[in-house]
This record gives sequence, structure tokens and C-alpha cells, in this order.
Amino acid sequence: MAVRVGQRGTIELEVAEADTAIAQRSGSLPVLATPRVVALVEEASVVAVGDSLDGGHTTVGMKVQLDHLAPTALGRTVVAESTVEAVNGRRISFQVSVSDDRGLVAVGRVTRVVVEIDRFLTKAG
Repeated sequence: MAVRVGQRGTIELEVAEADTAIAQRSGSLPVLATPRVVALVEEASVVAVGDSLDGGHTTVGMKVQLDHLAPTALGRTVVAESTVEAVNGRRISFQVSVSDDRGLVAVGRVTRVVVEIDRFLTKAG
């Protein structure tokens, strides 16, 4: 595994109907849903490690700590960023944020664990 502190991943999204709290069933307003924000920072974290993992390995989510600070309306673009903060054995910690053109939307940390794909799927059974 060649994951290094400082590796970054970025995801951009234009907020569509499917991304709203209404569509995600997490609220009643047509704004970017918190579950969708979580998915964006997870996706950016996967991108951050990119091709740095040994063949037959991937990362899976373990822990998400996120403060969703501001609403984002339909049609606005958000950018999710994830930076590898620490590598402790199989655990990788990321510092994450989501912003739009008005500023910070969410901030937090994500922890993912490196797993051997075949072994993990067998356990999931």
C-alpha cells in the first residue's frame, strides 16, 4: 500500500432534484441533503487514495464525523475535497470539506479501512 499523507481527492456536483433532502427522504426542503453530503466526502476520499492500493484491495467506510453547516440550493455547484490526514496500518483518516460559491457547506473527518476484496465479500456473504 502506497497511500501517503497529503494525497487529495476532489468531487464536483451540481445539485439536482435527486440530491435534495426531499428525494433522499431526509427532510422536507429542496436543498442538498446531508446523506448526499456524506456520500460526496466518501467519494472524494475514495478518489484521494486512487490507484495507491495494492491489487485486490479497496477501502470501506468505517466512520464519518461531519458538520453540515449551510444549505445549498438546487442548481448550485458544490465541491467535496478529501485529504489523507493519517495512515495507521489499514486505517486511513481523511480531513474532508464541502464548499459552494458562498463558502463552507460541511467539514469533518472520514475514516476508511483497507480490505482485501475477496475476503471482505466472503465475510459479507
